[in-house]
Amino acid sequence: MKWWLMVAMAARLGAQTPAPAAAPQTKADTGAATASPVPSTAEPWLTGSLDVGYRWRTDVGGSFDTYRSVVNLGSGPKLLGADFTILDPKHRYFDRIDIRAYSWGDDPYGTFHLHAVKKKLYDFNADYRDFAYFNFLPSFADPLLARGIILDQQSFDTRRRFTSFQLDLLPGNWLVPYFGYDRDAGSGTGIATFFTDANQFPVPNSLSDTTNQYHGGLRFEGRRLHGLIEQGGTTFKDNESLYQASGPNYGDVNVPILGQTLFLNSVLAAYGIRADSIYSKAILAYNPLSWLDLYGQFLYSRPDSSANYQQAAAGNLLQNPIFFYNGQLFILGSEALMPHTTGSAGAEIRLPHKVRVTQSWLTDRLDNAGSAVSHNNVFGASGSQQNLALLTSQLSSSYNKVETDVFWQVYSHLTLRAGYRYEWGDASQRILPPAGLASADDVDLRRNVVLGGFTFRPWQRLTITGEAEGAPDDQAYFRTSLHNYQTARALVRYQAAPGITVSGNFNLLNNQNPAPNVRGDYLARQASISFLWSPNGKRFDMLGSYTRTTLFSDILILQPQNLVPAQSIYRENAHTATLLANLNLPHLRGFAPKITAGGSLFISSGSRPTRYYQPNATVWLPIRKNLKGFAEWRYYGFGEPFYTYEDFHAHTITLGVRVMR
Repeated sequence: MKWWLMVAMAARLGAQTPAPAAAPQTKADTGAATASPVPSTAEPWLTGSLDVGYRWRTDVGGSFDTYRSVVNLGSGPKLLGADFTILDPKHRYFDRIDIRAYSWGDDPYGTFHLHAVKKKLYDFNADYRDFAYFNFLPSFADPLLARGIILDQQSFDTRRRFTSFQLDLLPGNWLVPYFGYDRDAGSGTGIATFFTDANQFPVPNSLSDTTNQYHGGLRFEGRRLHGLIEQGGTTFKDNESLYQASGPNYGDVNVPILGQTLFLNSVLAAYGIRADSIYSKAILAYNPLSWLDLYGQFLYSRPDSSANYQQAAAGNLLQNPIFFYNGQLFILGSEALMPHTTGSAGAEIRLPHKVRVTQSWLTDRLDNAGSAVSHNNVFGASGSQQNLALLTSQLSSSYNKVETDVFWQVYSHLTLRAGYRYEWGDASQRILPPAGLASADDVDLRRNVVLGGFTFRPWQRLTITGEAEGAPDDQAYFRTSLHNYQTARALVRYQAAPGITVSGNFNLLNNQNPAPNVRGDYLARQASISFLWSPNGKRFDMLGSYTRTTLFSDILILQPQNLVPAQSIYRENAHTATLLANLNLPHLRGFAPKITAGGSLFISSGSRPTRYYQPNATVWLPIRKNLKGFAEWRYYGFGEPFYTYEDFHAHTITLGVRVMR
């Protein structure tokens, strides 16, 4: 946003409407002068606040690419925040409009929200988010790092924009028509890998994708029956291209193969995906009796997609079986159809003696049938080769779940929960002609899960909640799926004194897959404590939190370069802490300054030790009744002992004003 537009908005919001000039007093007015004036109760048509300022950033010490991947804040004029309400006293076109906007001025994440309503006529919501995504960590996806080449081969410099509109007509009535539109679009550049047999080559790429969703329906809200019927559709397109005009690019393999060095001189590869889908959705909730609630939901969608890929490459390349070639032309086209059906239903039964039973059922069915035709033509010194291939594939999966929970309020301070969930399903995959690692695969899912929990409130200021679930060793879909697992969660909340609240929670996930080709072991624990101290005097308030996390993963994998089994082990022990305090200083000549200070830190050890510090401080100084000035300082410090070339540190200073009305 331009700086002059920010200043104009601030001046307009802070301007006070001048009082009308007093009319000349007449004799008739003199006689009524002793009457008490009637105070005006009309609300102002515009209220809210606007924060504008300018941010300075010091030169980034260390890795600028890592700084952009983690923080990505820059210098310049900023609309830091806006939150205001507009009222129409005459209620002509609207009753109320609420507007919120944050972080505009080329910040990495800007948001805008508008809500307009007119009683019993319409209710309109609009949202917009602008997200800049930069990812270039030098140590990630970089097989050339050992040779001193820092190049993340899966890097992105993109921008995503999300837009959403929702219009409800006749709100408050028993029948409410509504319409909506959502758009998700992204574009940018990056680095991707061009794959060939025996070598891979990092090359620049460009990305662009758009998803549009349209929907409309009716909501009905009765005394005992309510639900909705919705019809919608989605369109999707995705374009990506790889381009290198001149070489040589020697790729990730720097050793000769059969006496020849592989290299890429030029490449142009592009694919385009087009897809559309229609869906139908229905939701129904019914309260036939005072002790019984019923609900159900159904969703059916039918996505249809097509993809086209073209590739032209030149250099000294290898195709298996052994054939060196200098040029290649490759064309592929494919189509897929994927009907998807989901249904769920449930009930809540309230029995005597403070017993409540919930019953739920869910089924999900997916069928995906696709086909592809490709033509590959390669040219070499010893001749040329052509290959025409037809590929068909089918993927089918079903998932079902039934769960029963019983809640019993033993007495006013204790509620117990016990439950049982059964999950079952199957998945099958077929590829013809057979190719790759899994041309045919069939798996089944069978899982019995036991659930339990409690809520205990021995006195008003203390609440303890706990829940756990576990399943014995059984069949699962994927290598990393929950298999033989246990989870637990506990939460404690205690109000130690008026204005002082302390809470703590604990989470545990333990999962094992003993299959000989997997041997997976995963353990994650997290314990945290937090407090809020807000004395009645309101001179200051403080909040803080500390979290201790431990994570361990051990699983067999196949090494991508040779498909040889290997053990993958990852460990992390982390500490995360946050402290923030607000201090209201004594009044000085009618001004009441305020200081906010604190920060957060992250320290971990294990497979990838990391340290990240982010202290900050803000000073607020009232300038006049509806105007405050502020100054903010932040520091960002990031370090990794094993990857010191990714360390960075930077300071930002922001000066601005808050205009209120």
